Amino acid sequence: MSSAKPHPPASAARRRTVIDALRRGAVPDSGLDLLATGLDRFASALDGELDSVASGGAVFKAVRGEYGSGKTFFTRWLGERAKRLGFAVAEIQVSETETPLHKLETVYRRLTERLATASFPPSALRPIVDAWFYALEEDALAAGASDHELAREVEALLTTRLAEVSRHAPSFATALRGYRAALIEGDEATAAAVLAWLGGQPHVAAAARRSAGVRGDLDHFGALGFLQGLLTVLRDSGHRGLFVVLDEVETLQRVRSDARDKALNALRQLIDEVHSGRFPGLYLVITGTPAFYDGQQGVQRLAPLAQRLATDFTTDPRFDNPRAVQLRLPGFTQESLVDLGVTIRDLYAAGASAPERTVAVVDDAYVAELARAVGGALGGKVGVAPRLFLKKLVGDVLDRVDQFDDFDPRQHYRLTVNSNELTDVERNSAATHSADDIELDV
Repeated sequence: MSSAKPHPPASAARRRTVIDALRRGAVPDSGLDLLATGLDRFASALDGELDSVASGGAVFKAVRGEYGSGKTFFTRWLGERAKRLGFAVAEIQVSETETPLHKLETVYRRLTERLATASFPPSALRPIVDAWFYALEEDALAAGASDHELAREVEALLTTRLAEVSRHAPSFATALRGYRAALIEGDEATAAAVLAWLGGQPHVAAAARRSAGVRGDLDHFGALGFLQGLLTVLRDSGHRGLFVVLDEVETLQRVRSDARDKALNALRQLIDEVHSGRFPGLYLVITGTPAFYDGQQGVQRLAPLAQRLATDFTTDPRFDNPRAVQLRLPGFTQESLVDLGVTIRDLYAAGASAPERTVAVVDDAYVAELARAVGGALGGKVGVAPRLFLKKLVGDVLDRVDQFDDFDPRQHYRLTVNSNELTDVERNSAATHSADDIELDV
């Protein structure tokens, strides 16, 4: 088998970030372009959508794929592309207890907690707001405002820029004024509390809310107005848009029917608001399994939502339309899993103590053998194998080859998969084997 397409040289820090995550069995938070095999066919259409959003448009996208097909990888890869274009990004895990979709105020709160930019990790809300006020000051000075007029001119600009937002959520602008006033007075505690309230945090001290002139906590309906305000602040502070992922939306299938119906309707509402033009600069992505999109406990339960997400998947997957509202990830085959493994091996070797030996000992044929063995340990289901395969490849094989000059995985390593290192889906796939531990010679 030939090696996967070579990538441009990566910095040691980027390599380490990727390798460390794979060793833990996790999807890396960055550097995903180094691993992106098979995603080229989506790149052109998705980059076009990002450009449209950066120009003031808005996009809603639904990503479908079985467990192990790479949905989280795909959305982080796309998020990295967005970040390089000047977008802020946020990845939110939908959860019945922590982030119920039918309570949009919790979704907005998680969004501000997870907000990141190319310059700032989560939460980047404060740097973004500070950059916005700095931009307002620069605009006021450029318009000829003197120092003693600056505060008044900044207030006028704030009112003008947030005029549309204030029609739906006047307290957003009020809170920003309160935040700035606290900073000017040197009251850091109040400024931080007001900013927390602006980020949707509950239980902010009453004194801080009273000082800023706002009341209560953010609710479901106010959350959409606050999202609109955040998009305005992002745009005016130099960001080209906001890329948001609502991950694992299929968890809605497991909640009570009344909560599920509310959540599905909230999703329908979000889609309609995106398409209405209310959120210029927003690229919103959800991920879910085919069962969620096609089953009666998911999207099909709400006919208007099913109609909005309807996409033709009757043709060969290679003819799928990446511009459609719903995008299908076909999942891994044995061949594509091996290609990914070879890519990881080459990436690892680039920073290894003996690169040539690493490639020679862990050659393409061995990578293929290990992929087959891990797939066999999971009941022959290659589609659920990527996480475990890469964890074993990096942590059990490549690390040992790098550290021990006489280690040969063909002689000294036997794949062992223990049930306690598997996810629920992987454990179910492995359940076809009678033993708790699966040992395969490779």
